[in-house]
Amino acid sequence: MILKQRKPNRLQGYDYAQDNLYFVTSCVQDRICCLGEIKNKEMQLNQYGEIAQQQWYWLGQQYPYIVLHAFVVMPNHIHGIIEINRGIVGTGRDLSLQQTGLSLQQTDLSLPQPIKIKSLSQLMGAYKTTTSKQIHLLGYNVFAWQRSFHDHIIRHEQSYEKISTYIHNNPAQWQEDKFYTL
Repeated sequence: MILKQRKPNRLQGYDYAQDNLYFVTSCVQDRICCLGEIKNKEMQLNQYGEIAQQQWYWLGQQYPYIVLHAFVVMPNHIHGIIEINRGIVGTGRDLSLQQTGLSLQQTDLSLPQPIKIKSLSQLMGAYKTTTSKQIHLLGYNVFAWQRSFHDHIIRHEQSYEKISTYIHNNPAQWQEDKFYTL
């Protein structure tokens, strides 16, 4: 049996842990509309959609080197802009201890502790894993995200503005959305 080669969906040779803005889309497995519904061109989150939204913002709290920009939960997918920005991370005592989990007695505070920057794939993996776990705890045991996710490296202000507008307007455009299914 010959398995079909998967097309790599990341830009070859690009370091996805470097500082940049990234537009990401992740779909629910089989594009099942389980995160809420569109009513009057507005997204109405259900309990699973609220978890998907909550866990997105959890990323920003968990990883001090990321900035979250435009984001939307749709019935069967999410869109967001995530920024990796090492410039916002301090090396102060509290942050060093938080990142390493060490007590004052276990570390020399005169030496800044290095912070491991997760790649975009690792960040999305954390998002999808924690979201799935929380949804499973509510009893929706078959919930799953599709394997991988779509990304786009945002390189220009014009692109950022266009993508941000797309994300904000996505619920109103649901009927025309390529992810829309009945």
